[in-house]
Amino acid sequence: MRPLTSCFQWMTYIVGMHAVHLGSVDLNLLVALDALLVDRNVTRAAARVGITQSAMSHALSRLRALTGDELLVRGAAGMTATVRAEALTVPVRRALDEIARALAPPEAFDPSTAVRRIVLGTSDYGELVLMPRIVARLARDAPGIDLRCQTVADDLTSLATGKVDLAIAPLRDERPGIYARRLFDERFVCVVRKRHPLAAKKLTVARFAAASHALIAPRGTEGGYVDDALARLGLRRRVAIAVPHFLIAPHIAAASYLLLTLAGRVADVLAKPLGLVVLTPPPELRLEGFTMSAVWHERTHEDPAHRWLRGVVAEESAAI
Repeated sequence: MRPLTSCFQWMTYIVGMHAVHLGSVDLNLLVALDALLVDRNVTRAAARVGITQSAMSHALSRLRALTGDELLVRGAAGMTATVRAEALTVPVRRALDEIARALAPPEAFDPSTAVRRIVLGTSDYGELVLMPRIVARLARDAPGIDLRCQTVADDLTSLATGKVDLAIAPLRDERPGIYARRLFDERFVCVVRKRHPLAAKKLTVARFAAASHALIAPRGTEGGYVDDALARLGLRRRVAIAVPHFLIAPHIAAASYLLLTLAGRVADVLAKPLGLVVLTPPPELRLEGFTMSAVWHERTHEDPAHRWLRGVVAEESAAI
């Protein structure tokens, strides 16, 4: 992020007949100017700001040089504002009020009245397993928060760019500026249609390797947990079809004689409606499954709304 001072260096404002480069201006002068415009007295303005009379006199001299105007001049009843000073009174006060509001601590977050849109990055697996519970929770506790779901890349760059606020995905390694919270562990199971020759048999390594398979390849690449496990045993399998989506693959298995290895929670939802038989993978493969995490960037780490939503995601994950 560009430092604040360098941002001001290219910003030029016109004050009177002088070009003012904010990068060269002590913005504390605005506070002094506001006090001088209110009190029309150097001593009282100094007391208001909490500086010495000498320091305020010096600030007034600098303001006169900056604006090209005397600002305060002596009159019959003391100091009086020039026309230029009168014109500055409201804009300076408004600017200081805006800055104070911008820098003030955020108000306490109330999910029941919050109106926000938050983008979640996940796969159709995450949508199936968690979104129904999360949406029901928001409808009850935070009806003004809208969610948008989209696919998130493995490198999670969309978190840093702001395109995605919170990812629900496996986190394979630590990355700078990235926070993660473990949600739940997932297991692998195998499914086949009821009339499949393996439906009533023990799924051995030999039978597993000899079968024709359907593969879920979210990243569009061949291989993965299963193929790595087979390779450790010196075995390979035939993949008849590979698809990128978790939810279409069980439908393919139900309509074919292909063996599908997939996340257990997907099988829990779809096996019975699709008439699939759930089988335990051969223990020799040591398919340990994977861990789903909530992953976010440091830019949203302290935001109250995002912190609340991360808590909701964690609570609903624990419930499944």
